[in-house]
Amino acid sequence: MEAAVDLIAGKWKLLILYHLGRERLRFAALRRVLGDVSEKVLAEQLKALVADGLVRRIDFRTVPPHVEYELTEFGHDFCKSFAAVCEWGDRNMDRVARISAARVREDTRGGRKREAGA
Repeated sequence: MEAAVDLIAGKWKLLILYHLGRERLRFAALRRVLGDVSEKVLAEQLKALVADGLVRRIDFRTVPPHVEYELTEFGHDFCKSFAAVCEWGDRNMDRVARISAARVREDTRGGRKREAGA
């Protein structure tokens, strides 16, 4: 478990892997599907995933720059292990949303506001 958690530590890595498991994406497209991630954080997370061998960076060496990201074989194998977690999330999405909303309400009452899911 520690080995797997070490590879995916960070708020965005699992979501990056999830989206790249569906298709090869350019940086801007990946940022769009992720939503609220900054360019800096996305670049850092992608760099770490590439360094760890889960993601491949494909540089087409063109002007303007054209770079795409895709899962490696190692990355696809890694993502297979999370299929059950994705299915669990699909089955329990409503309940998880209620839990997240309750956390936000509780944090707001306590004088500090926290984003849902944080």
